[in-house]
Amino acid sequence: MTTKRDYYEILGVQKGASVDEIKKGYRNLALKHHPDRVPTDKKKEAEEKFKEISEAYAVLSDAQKKTQYDQFGHAGIDSRYSSEDIFKGADFGSIFEDMGFGGGFEDILGGIFGGGFSSRRSGGPSRGRDLEYEIAISFEGAAFGIKKTIKFPRYETCDTCKGDGARPGTKKTRCPTCQGKGQILQSTGFFSIRQTCPSCRGEGDIIKHPCVACNGAGRGKITKKLEVDIPAGVDTGSRLRIQGEGEAGPKGGTRGDLYIYLNVKDHAMFERHGYDIICNVPIDFPLAAIGGEIEVPTLNGNVMMKVPEGTQSGKVFRLNGKGIKRLRGYGTGDQLVRVIIETPTRLNSQQKRMLKEFAASCNDKVNPLSKSFMDNVKRLFKK
Repeated sequence: MTTKRDYYEILGVQKGASVDEIKKGYRNLALKHHPDRVPTDKKKEAEEKFKEISEAYAVLSDAQKKTQYDQFGHAGIDSRYSSEDIFKGADFGSIFEDMGFGGGFEDILGGIFGGGFSSRRSGGPSRGRDLEYEIAISFEGAAFGIKKTIKFPRYETCDTCKGDGARPGTKKTRCPTCQGKGQILQSTGFFSIRQTCPSCRGEGDIIKHPCVACNGAGRGKITKKLEVDIPAGVDTGSRLRIQGEGEAGPKGGTRGDLYIYLNVKDHAMFERHGYDIICNVPIDFPLAAIGGEIEVPTLNGNVMMKVPEGTQSGKVFRLNGKGIKRLRGYGTGDQLVRVIIETPTRLNSQQKRMLKEFAASCNDKVNPLSKSFMDNVKRLFKK
């Protein structure tokens, strides 16, 4: 879309406005800038304005799109939704029904946006609706990939009438009210507006003998079971598109697509940063002082890692290739191991005595950080 002005500014409402306030703002502006209510020489300008306010309303009236816009601005909409998706599900027609305009505004939007917008006018088979589904997967499933079986409701083309809606052996007849156009033209004052035909409800045809299996709808709702391959490397917010697994289109039209949004569960031990993972491992003071080896958990099992002499608490070590496999790419991230030196607690008298003797034997060479800190303190207070 070309709109870059703030959507709230376009509709003349404050950020945080209620759904009713957003709807009212759009309704007033749509009546003012309706292309059929302006002189011919201003029609093009009115269409652009109508397009702008309609896009703003389509986003702000949808809770999910509105959240994306409030958080990321236009980038959050442009990166996630196509032009068609932006308007999908938006309620335009009902706004004007109380004024006697019916669903004609959907048809006007269809003309402005290049056709195919109105869901009421059909002339033939049309593409089915896209579906969305959310899946929660484990941390390991995101790292290595996983298969998930899901169930979701969707419309299927009727097997009996093959989507036609008419009982087998019978045919549809052309609507006498609209002559098969699916719309009628109604004059209101000095302008005219197209409305969905009330007789055929925009179909253009009338079914005198509906299919008994689907009651003339041409489709029926079922529960679909589908196995989904989730690739390695996905993360929370990743979206998978499964082509042709959405709803069947009216009149035997092609299927829409299924979009799967992923939510990766937290892990009790690992924390993800991009394709790297971080793990905190506690070690005791003697090991940190004299060095040695520790057993470290990874996504692929435990490995031994060397801890050099004099390791400080918070030191981070890197295990190459022990992280997350890169999505649609080559290689794997790393595992970062942060060692945390554990301070002994509940010491007995002998242990306390030994530690005191050890502390007394230490000098500046053994504790260089302490010496450096005290030197800085002395310099600071001498000023």
